[in-house]
Amino acid sequence: MPLLAALASGAGAGQRVVILTLSDSIQPASLRYLERGLATADATGAALTIIDLNTPGGLLSSLRQMTTAITAARRPVVVYVTPSGAQAASAGFFLLMAADVAAMAPGTNAGAAHPVAGEGAELSKTMAEKVTNDAAALIRSLAVQRGRSSEWAEKAVRESLSYTEREALDKKLIDVVALDRAELLKWLNGRTVKRFDGKMETISLPAPEIVRVDPSAGDKLLSAIAHPNIAYLLLLLGMVGIYFELSHPGAVLPGVLGGISVLLALFALSVLPVNYVGVLLIVLGIGFFVLEVKVASYGLLTAAGLVSFVLGSLMLIRSPFPALRVGLAVVLPTALAVAFIVMFLLSRVLRSRREQPLTGAEGLIGETAEVAVALGPDGKVFVHGEYWDAFSRAPVPKGGKVRVVKVVGKRLEVEPAVGRVSGPGTGEG
Repeated sequence: MPLLAALASGAGAGQRVVILTLSDSIQPASLRYLERGLATADATGAALTIIDLNTPGGLLSSLRQMTTAITAARRPVVVYVTPSGAQAASAGFFLLMAADVAAMAPGTNAGAAHPVAGEGAELSKTMAEKVTNDAAALIRSLAVQRGRSSEWAEKAVRESLSYTEREALDKKLIDVVALDRAELLKWLNGRTVKRFDGKMETISLPAPEIVRVDPSAGDKLLSAIAHPNIAYLLLLLGMVGIYFELSHPGAVLPGVLGGISVLLALFALSVLPVNYVGVLLIVLGIGFFVLEVKVASYGLLTAAGLVSFVLGSLMLIRSPFPALRVGLAVVLPTALAVAFIVMFLLSRVLRSRREQPLTGAEGLIGETAEVAVALGPDGKVFVHGEYWDAFSRAPVPKGGKVRVVKVVGKRLEVEPAVGRVSGPGTGEG
């Protein structure tokens, strides 16, 4: 706050330009970052805010809140699609239309704003009409209020049309094509813009001062979690961690990490277009890996598990944009790694269950004991540092060696150890 106050009171505050960069999917972290940037512009008395935009789209609920924040901003907001090769697709197109000034760099495109279901599939007919009409009404309202072509803006929603920067300029969807920010600022200097409430405002930037607002650590973390590849890995890490905790109760750390990973993955999946058939296929694949350890299928269950796992992973995020899908380069090594980890953990669990117990009464079976009181048939033996009541079907003198056969209550059933003298009157040589 002291820094903002100092900036606000500094010379040339009216020529200050706040720069934000939105270069990921539109989601709650994007909204949080935008609101913080606009608050900074207000607090420092900036002339305007420029949003460098490059997005494949995102969550409708976050988009609506972001368009509201832009249209209600106290200072003019410029949305600039940059750099060359960037896009303002789907939700990004709405942000472009909501801006006081819409700008694009050469080699960029915008549009393709037809709504899709949360899992990336086509909506049912009735729901598709309702959602599309709602989105079309929003884009018309933004375009009309900003003095842009509502007809071509609506076609981007209803027909999924996408426009190059020159097409968007010719169709009066944007205000300027600028090679870089310097050219954009030069074009803005002295320009009069119409605010969303209808008021006219002249921008004066003879010597603009750039103030960049970068995403905070929290913004970056939330944005990273919402990346399809990260969300996918978090989901798998959570499943493996929870499984390990259930297999080894009391390990604690795997369960804690697994639980946190699953919660973070659920947050990310609430933002991304998830196909729940993909989730079920992933679970089925892990189930096949588990069965492979318990059933002799000669590798068939492992192969089925890998196929199910890979298909489920590829289907997990369904989107027309590659940036919102899990990459094959991540899926294949992850599938092999998960198959190895699950089968390794299961084999260790099963091996531990097959091993003879080393402690307690069960751990005495098979052990060699020394006869402390002659067995005939009852007596006492010394084993594991303890004296036990014992009985033997064959007599054994004191000092003889016997093997524990069974634990019966608090008594041991024993038999003469192989190769040992088992009765009086026998001797060596």
